[in-house]
Amino acid sequence: MAKNRVGKHFKLTERKTTFTTEVRAGTTTFLTMAYILAVNASILADSGGPCSVLDCITVCSNPTIPLANCTAPTYQIIKPDETCKFDPVNRGYADCLQKTPLAPGMGTNAYFAYTVVGFHGSGNVPYRSALTAIFIEGLIFLFISSVGLRAKLAKLVPQPVRISSSAGIGLFLAFIGLQNNQGIGLVGYSSSTLVTIGACPRSSRAMLAPVVTSANGTVSLIQNGIVSADIMCLDGRMESPTFWLGILGFVIIAYCLVKNVKGAMIYGIVIVTVISWFRNTTVTTFPYTEVGNSSYEYFKKVVDVHVIEKTAGALSFKDAASIIVGSLLGTSPVTTFVESSTGIREGGRTGLTALIVAGYFFMAFFFTPLLASIPAWAVGPPLILVGVLMMRSVVEIKWDDMRQAIPAFVTMIMMPLTYSIAYGLIGGIGTYIILHLWDWGEAFLEKLGFVKGMKEDHLPDEETNGNGHDGKGA
Repeated sequence: MAKNRVGKHFKLTERKTTFTTEVRAGTTTFLTMAYILAVNASILADSGGPCSVLDCITVCSNPTIPLANCTAPTYQIIKPDETCKFDPVNRGYADCLQKTPLAPGMGTNAYFAYTVVGFHGSGNVPYRSALTAIFIEGLIFLFISSVGLRAKLAKLVPQPVRISSSAGIGLFLAFIGLQNNQGIGLVGYSSSTLVTIGACPRSSRAMLAPVVTSANGTVSLIQNGIVSADIMCLDGRMESPTFWLGILGFVIIAYCLVKNVKGAMIYGIVIVTVISWFRNTTVTTFPYTEVGNSSYEYFKKVVDVHVIEKTAGALSFKDAASIIVGSLLGTSPVTTFVESSTGIREGGRTGLTALIVAGYFFMAFFFTPLLASIPAWAVGPPLILVGVLMMRSVVEIKWDDMRQAIPAFVTMIMMPLTYSIAYGLIGGIGTYIILHLWDWGEAFLEKLGFVKGMKEDHLPDEETNGNGHDGKGA
């Protein structure tokens, strides 16, 4: 295999690898990161996709936009298919051309869903406009890469902020995985402390809405007010069956990671999801409701190919084009995926590994009903444990140097607490600039000659004694 056209293209002999090794590495990589099919789709779904108020069922006198009530056919299709469609394209083109194994990461998807578009479309940028921005980003990235500006621009971001941003995104993802609507539900809303312990059954939760009471006692929703998901526990804390099922998934994944079991996260997702398929249980993802029955009918198709036609019209070409442009450059608009290292440990050294992974993702595209049936409490544990993996970078921060430690900490802590990756970066960079203003100003004045010899006048006493007094005493 190493001597044919494929082997020569990927330089199997030069890189001291074999075709079977690349296949094994690709399989390992897919098993390790296949959970992104559920996690990425679930995060992007929180943006609301192309749904609007007109696509949703009126739940009360004022229209709300809970995703469970969205009737637009595009939403059902867009959830599981985006990762399946774009990932093989991203991998296939990038790795055929660059001949090195690449994998997309998480973080940008959370920024897109919760900061740019906003939860259920509550942000300042509409979904389709955000996709247009991604396309433009690809063109800009093409330009700065072709003229060699990429490395120079990267150096403008302070090193402690660059290092800590990975950990901050990990904390952000873990916080998402702990919440009700997107995870196991351990963290809930509190009117006094903002957040508190939750894990109550769905029947004991309540939505929150900004309302105004008029003089005649009429209560109405504030204009442009956003109704939250059911985030507030009224009673029954720590009594949610789905929470304890999510804890089971967490323990399974954590134990597999400790034992270095390949595909640890996908095993936890599969076990929790299969248990949730049974309808006559308290943990079912298909309750006997209108929405539950509709989801169950879609799930029973198992393999559904006709959605490609619908998706082709629903998904913006701009999004796919931006990913393709970035891939042709050998890059991706998302960060490198931490689980890609598992394939490298298995011996993957060329782009053939990523092509194998692309093939797996392409096959997964035809099983979207199965992917759509994965509940939030199955997705939460992987999000939390991805946060654990992304915390590795904090050891590179020089915590003894407060000028680096403080900006790094601000970056990490602001991302989850402000629910925004952008605010974390702004806070970290701003803090870094403030803490270095004095040094920069002093260096500037020294260049101008205003503070020449300032450092010599402030030498430590021990240095003065060592160089002067001791010599005289001798």
